[in-house]
Amino acid sequence: MGDVVRKKVVLLGSTGSIGCSTLEVARQIPERVELVGLAAHSSVGKLAEQARETGVKHVALADASKESELRTLLPEGVTLHVGEEGLIELATLTGADVVLVAIVGTAGLEPALAAIEAGKDLAVASKEILVMAGEIVTAAAEKRGVKILPVDSEHNAIFQCLDGHRGGEKEVSRMILTASGGPFRTWPAEDLKAVTVEQALKHPTWEMGRKITIDSATLFNKGLEMIEARWLFGIGMDRIDVVVHPQSIVHSMVEFIDGSVLAQLSRTDMCFPIQYALTWPDRVRGGLEPLDFSQLSRLEFEEPRGEVFPALDLARRAGLEGGTLPAVFNAANEVAVDAFLERKIGFTEIWSLVGEVMESHEVASAGELKGLIEADDWARRTCADLVGGGSA
Repeated sequence: MGDVVRKKVVLLGSTGSIGCSTLEVARQIPERVELVGLAAHSSVGKLAEQARETGVKHVALADASKESELRTLLPEGVTLHVGEEGLIELATLTGADVVLVAIVGTAGLEPALAAIEAGKDLAVASKEILVMAGEIVTAAAEKRGVKILPVDSEHNAIFQCLDGHRGGEKEVSRMILTASGGPFRTWPAEDLKAVTVEQALKHPTWEMGRKITIDSATLFNKGLEMIEARWLFGIGMDRIDVVVHPQSIVHSMVEFIDGSVLAQLSRTDMCFPIQYALTWPDRVRGGLEPLDFSQLSRLEFEEPRGEVFPALDLARRAGLEGGTLPAVFNAANEVAVDAFLERKIGFTEIWSLVGEVMESHEVASAGELKGLIEADDWARRTCADLVGGGSA
């Protein structure tokens, strides 16, 4: 065996669920992962506590209005970076090997591109980075010769099935993302109109944040993952499929041109894909409990009900048409989910709102970040207007 490689990691979004899981990974394998920078949006107490625990010398706070509050809580010797510029300063920190981006929304885009430009490998947990700007981000990574490492369990599973190599067009027939199906997998279509916020927030297998839990219930989460996979692995949208797998043991599969299918199986624990992304190309012992196959009664697979859950068709259309449409798809969904959580619209209106915003969008090139951000802003305003006007 060669020397043990200890990765120096900057974590953007340290106080969210992915961020906290990353800290747990660092606790489990300190000989492999060293956190050197932490960033949060506005959770100053939690960020200060994390800085004390990890001993990092650099932290960033996106919400500049809380700068003075955080300064009083930070240990001596810690440099504080503030605002959008602060996130970029942390993403380009000298000596860091990997930047893990777990920031919700578009705020992670510019730091991600800055990290790539600085020659850092990028571990991606924020869907917006590749859904909105996959063309720009992957081209930048290829130009700089840095790796994009997937943290989502489904993309991480495909990454493992490909043995860390992009299969591309030559060997891969299709990639198959698994979906739990959410809490309404077997519900009749007519019953979905009456779904409450409380019902939608009860995911059958994963403990996640509110937004991603609703996305799982609508299957929008899987639609976003289809677009991500298109850019991560350089394969056409027509060869990315979704299968419903309620047990969430098989995290995704790759079918090769010879008919063979490789699948990655493990217990549902977000620490594992984070660990794999940060320690790749090595495999190391961590906190994941091995599967006991004698205790697995069955593994079920079924086709998603596209006519009942149209998010996958909307995502495929966005991915095939490309340009600014994936950014619009993502932004409209975020606004619609917020409206549902605030009880302004019904559950099934999430799909109709996103579809209506996509229909009214004039698709433009995705070649520049400015145009993508403008499309994102347009979609949010348009969707918010529809919510306010009751058009959905």
